[in-house]
Amino acid sequence: MNASRNIGFVAAAATLLAAAPLSSIFQQWTWLIQSAIAVAVVAGAAALTRLVRAPLWGQVLGMLAGLLLALTWLFPGGGELVAFLPTPATLAHFGELAQGSLQDMRSYGVKVPDTTPLLFISVLGVGSVAIVVDVLAVGLRRPALAGLPMLAIYSVPVAVYVDSVPALPFVVGAAGYLWLLVTDNVDRVRRFGRRFTGEGRDVDVWESSPLAAAGRRLAVVGVVLAVVLPLAVPGMSGGLLDQFNTAGNGTGNGRLGQGGGPGRIDLFAALSGQLNQSEVADMVTVTTTEQNPFYLRFGVADELRPDGFRVRPPNGRPVNRDLPDPADRAQAGVEQQTYRATVEVNRSLNMPFVPVYTDPVSFDGLNGNWSYDQNLGVVFSNRDNSRGKRYSFEYVRSTYTPAALRRARPLPADHPIRLQQTRTPEVREVSVLVNRLVEGKSTDYDRVRALYDYFSRENGFSYSLSTKGGTSGQEIVDFLTNKVGYCQQYAAALAWLVREAGIPARVAFGFTNGSSVDGDTAVLTNRNLHAWTEVYFDRFGWVPFDATPAYGVQGSTRSAWAPDSDAPDPEPSDTAAPAAPEDPGATAGPQRDEAIDKDTDAGFDPTTGAPVERAPTWPWWTLGALLALAALLALPALRRRALRRQRHRRPVPVAAGAAPDDGAGASIPMTVLGADAERARADAHAAWDELLDTLVDYRVRVDRTETPRATAERLAREAVGEDAGSATAVRLLGRAEERARYARDPLTGEPLHPALRTVRDTLAARADRRTRLLAAVLPPSVLLRWRASLGDSSARLVTASGRVRRLLLRWNPRRLLATRRA
Repeated sequence: MNASRNIGFVAAAATLLAAAPLSSIFQQWTWLIQSAIAVAVVAGAAALTRLVRAPLWGQVLGMLAGLLLALTWLFPGGGELVAFLPTPATLAHFGELAQGSLQDMRSYGVKVPDTTPLLFISVLGVGSVAIVVDVLAVGLRRPALAGLPMLAIYSVPVAVYVDSVPALPFVVGAAGYLWLLVTDNVDRVRRFGRRFTGEGRDVDVWESSPLAAAGRRLAVVGVVLAVVLPLAVPGMSGGLLDQFNTAGNGTGNGRLGQGGGPGRIDLFAALSGQLNQSEVADMVTVTTTEQNPFYLRFGVADELRPDGFRVRPPNGRPVNRDLPDPADRAQAGVEQQTYRATVEVNRSLNMPFVPVYTDPVSFDGLNGNWSYDQNLGVVFSNRDNSRGKRYSFEYVRSTYTPAALRRARPLPADHPIRLQQTRTPEVREVSVLVNRLVEGKSTDYDRVRALYDYFSRENGFSYSLSTKGGTSGQEIVDFLTNKVGYCQQYAAALAWLVREAGIPARVAFGFTNGSSVDGDTAVLTNRNLHAWTEVYFDRFGWVPFDATPAYGVQGSTRSAWAPDSDAPDPEPSDTAAPAAPEDPGATAGPQRDEAIDKDTDAGFDPTTGAPVERAPTWPWWTLGALLALAALLALPALRRRALRRQRHRRPVPVAAGAAPDDGAGASIPMTVLGADAERARADAHAAWDELLDTLVDYRVRVDRTETPRATAERLAREAVGEDAGSATAVRLLGRAEERARYARDPLTGEPLHPALRTVRDTLAARADRRTRLLAAVLPPSVLLRWRASLGDSSARLVTASGRVRRLLLRWNPRRLLATRRA
């Protein structure tokens, strides 16, 4: 028992060491303190259950109960009876934390702050891994398999850090795993007494032998190679965030920082992570000669996949060469003015893009490492980053009148921009909504305005940062149903709807106008980060539309062609209107008024447009989890019943004259063994196996070295006691098994199955209530058989792997060369 407790505590410590990679995810160490508390409670519960000699399933239930109590104490929901006793309200609170963790995963980039949902899901994961490691290392004595759940923890930073993973946490986790293996091996050696060297000299337990020393050296060398080799291979190491560089897959960790190349970051995740930061950080200082500028932009997402909008790698010419002149878009209804701006990027903003206003025509302060993509309208670099950069540029500001945009003709069907920027995955709800909104609209601009005006407070839309992120088809449908979100959802949803109408659209990223203005200089913070939609009109180019409610965005700007949908349309003019008037009932920051949320409807019906109510889904998930758990717990009982039915085959009845008389002249039908010798032996063996399983179920000692007769006599004396009928029945079963094993002719014509029933009833009557419950719900005989089967399967796997290894050794190059020389 002491050895088991020792291995159990080592398993708990190894789990905490294996959780070291989480230190690269969180900003602080709160997760470690809470995880240590949860793991300690789990280890204590495991030690207590082993102290009372509980079976393995009892140990698992005890550890689960300990983890639940620890989570209740660490993350109270307010409905607990006392500080650590959970209630149904506590479980509902845990469900809310689990759902909130999904939102935080989408919103924050590494390193993440200590939000309660993220801490909860981390502690729950580490505690669950501690239970699995304890079961494998202590319960099943398979510590090598414990490396698999430990590896699951290390996979978390691997999934977050796309290009490189910190090496030190891996070393710490590997040390914990090796510690667990060494502890288990020492315990196994101690069971055989003192160890001996090859020469026969006894040595102390901790004295090293040549084989043990070689094993330790190989373990250290293996860990060192596993850490060093990936760092030495080109392309396997790099910055923590090579989000923007090279042709990418649109993934990222949600941070606006640390260079790489354009095309790798998920700009939506980066936007969410910065807007959800509790602290306000200065990022850009901009000075411009324009009185009311539009947004300072740095990125574009224009590739729409089923999982949402993604960033494509840009391609352009160096900024120190001649840049395209936007004067070719000058026509009736379009006013163009040239302005000059100076931008100074703070050292906290580290990315391979620099923010610029639309249509720059010349740059000062940027070298040939920076290029301009005219199509995307972004300035990027594959070899430099924006940190600390100061540069100036001239740009052309274009403003449009609604009448001019109405004159824009639809792009031809084979136009490259239309082919690329109107592709949308098939989402029926979006198609129905777009068809309803654009019905009767004759021009592209009127169609875009119909879709743009739909995102208004009158239609139930409101602003909130505490909503689920994402831009996939299903997430867009959820946003259009809930009608609550922030700039990410508004920009992506409008771009999707416009594309569905056959008009090119994309999502742009940048900064709104700063609230801290000193003359013509403004300071832009992470609160000014924003996303909006750009729509392409023939001969006009990309025209911005910002559908996000103006009251929820600091420095929001509206224009004559895209006015505030929550306010009356301004009079048409050729110049941009100033920022939307401040809503007296709304806050100035990114947090919306709570009263607005109460007035919003629950969703929409895409066929009728009527609001619909959405019921919570967590009760169904809870019910499904409970049903699955009940089905899992019922498997041993069902297996026991099926095995008993399989053994109780209907034998061949004896002749009618062999049936005894009940004293009243009527014969009693009786099921007896068949006359066939092989069948009789099989039935006797089945009855004896059933008796042994019954003894195991009711915790009666079984000695496999005893003969059937000796076992029957012992049971008649000890197990069934003074019950003469049961003693006769057990002796009958022993005699039948003995004859089936050793005699030429087995015993026939005896009621074995009624005898089994008699013995079972007697054992059940003499057992306590707990034993009877376990025999019915979790039969120990089935669990023992499954455990033995698992061990046999593991042994067969090891044997098969050894055979494969021997076959591979035959083709060892050294062996082949030696054979050829001979």
